[in-house]
Amino acid sequence: MDEVRRLFGPVGRVRSDSLSSDATQSTGSKLVLRHRVNQLMTCVEDLDPKNELYEKMFKTLYNAFLVCGKRDDKKKKSFRLHMVTWNVATVDPPDDVTLLLHLNSPKSPDLYVIGLQEVYSGPLRFMSDSVFDDPWSQMFMATLAPRNYVKVSSIRMQGLLLLFFSRLEHVPFIRDIQATYTRTGILGYWGNKGGVSVRLSFYGHMLCFLNCHLAAHMNYATERVDEFEYIMDKQVFDGKKAPRIVDHRLVFWFGDLNFRIQDHGMHFVRSCINNQTYNLLWSNDQLTMMKKKEQLLQEFEEGPLDFQPTYKFDLNTDTYDSRLYRTWFGFNGKKRKPAWTDRILWRLHPAAPPPDQQDENTGLDVKKEEEEEEEYPLKIRQDSYTSNMEYSISDHKPVISVFTLELRKMYEAPLVRLQAEGDWSADIDATVLYTPLQPFPSSTWDWIGLFKVGFSSVSDYITYTWVKDDEVAFDEEVMQVYVSKEEIPVRGGECVLCYYSGSLRCIIGVSEPFKVQESKVASEEGLEPEKINGLDQTVASEECWQ
Repeated sequence: MDEVRRLFGPVGRVRSDSLSSDATQSTGSKLVLRHRVNQLMTCVEDLDPKNELYEKMFKTLYNAFLVCGKRDDKKKKSFRLHMVTWNVATVDPPDDVTLLLHLNSPKSPDLYVIGLQEVYSGPLRFMSDSVFDDPWSQMFMATLAPRNYVKVSSIRMQGLLLLFFSRLEHVPFIRDIQATYTRTGILGYWGNKGGVSVRLSFYGHMLCFLNCHLAAHMNYATERVDEFEYIMDKQVFDGKKAPRIVDHRLVFWFGDLNFRIQDHGMHFVRSCINNQTYNLLWSNDQLTMMKKKEQLLQEFEEGPLDFQPTYKFDLNTDTYDSRLYRTWFGFNGKKRKPAWTDRILWRLHPAAPPPDQQDENTGLDVKKEEEEEEEYPLKIRQDSYTSNMEYSISDHKPVISVFTLELRKMYEAPLVRLQAEGDWSADIDATVLYTPLQPFPSSTWDWIGLFKVGFSSVSDYITYTWVKDDEVAFDEEVMQVYVSKEEIPVRGGECVLCYYSGSLRCIIGVSEPFKVQESKVASEEGLEPEKINGLDQTVASEECWQ
């Protein structure tokens, strides 16, 4: 190989382990590297196979490819995503959502995304929900928090609700979190219809989740597509990276999309359902039909509809609509035809347009995107797509889909590493040590929170301390932050520390769990802990006052 080095010079590989300005290799360096590889392959082809140099080069290149293959396999990680969409028809949540969330599955999801439509939004309830979490959010948080899932983001627009949960281990790698909404009901001023979205960066990959409730009734298929395209155009996000929904690497579109089964009569539709010959209905599903006409819809993929249509059912039954509807002239016998109104689709960022369709500036951006997608690939596989017939509190059945995301992380380390220093209890002031691992925009609004293990959201802290107010330098790399003993829970318990960045508006570091000891002073002096407003307080027992 010495001769090869003399001919072509050193051929190196630029490493990229973090999402920064040097996160992807420059266009020039990659072009040079590819050019040298092409030269090397030409050289190999020109050599005589009997030549000793040929054999050495072949073995060296073969081993290099093996190493690269192992490196690629090692860096690629798989993540399990569990998605739910459900029109809940203004009812309160059920007592048990084990089946809805597959809680007994041997494979636990890394992420949960739950989109609801028609959450009850009467005036009094909506006012209380604007201050406190709504009953559905409370139920999901209470169910998932003990299993180590944290609500990372949520957004509510009247009856539309979108919740994003993550296992705690992934939370420091979820950044660029933004949520927005678009109204399409009553001339665009009413939020009973429309879309809510959460976008975020998951290990550097930009994902967007769009939960929609579109126009109802059989004859409004075109209006539904118009509303969807309006939502896609209207929603924008701060920052240069993925400012629009279509700019994201992966988009999920789901909700009560309200597309119906066209042309077929009621008897034929119900006969196909009873015989489980759902495929006979697919060609007349309005969304399938509209995808043939609309370019944007064609970019979205969907699994086969191998499950019962999820609308419309008599309440508390598995019987399709059997009610008589009142008209201006009394009752008539018309019933709603079953339909797959509730759907989950996805869109991977499409390939770049041909060079002759790009202007100079766009071309540079496209090249950068192509290099990033090549260096950090993202693949998706749908593992299941079905409805759940066990829940009958609504006239819709929930739809569930489980995905596997295979990706290469753009960064392996959190922005901050932190730990509890020494023993913690309410008897002495405590110390937090933290180390910035990568540059990030710190601010006076950064804080470190103390959370019980199994906390439900970033606001579910026991106490917190402002980093800049209580910070002292420990050495050049490690910083100390003090926590007053008055803020530490008297009863103690298993806890974690989280560093929240005010500028980035997300958690960027989580400590290992540690034990906060029960207060010895409180026990000796007869003080009893009392839970008030979610915080451990201490009040003197009656004996202390006698």
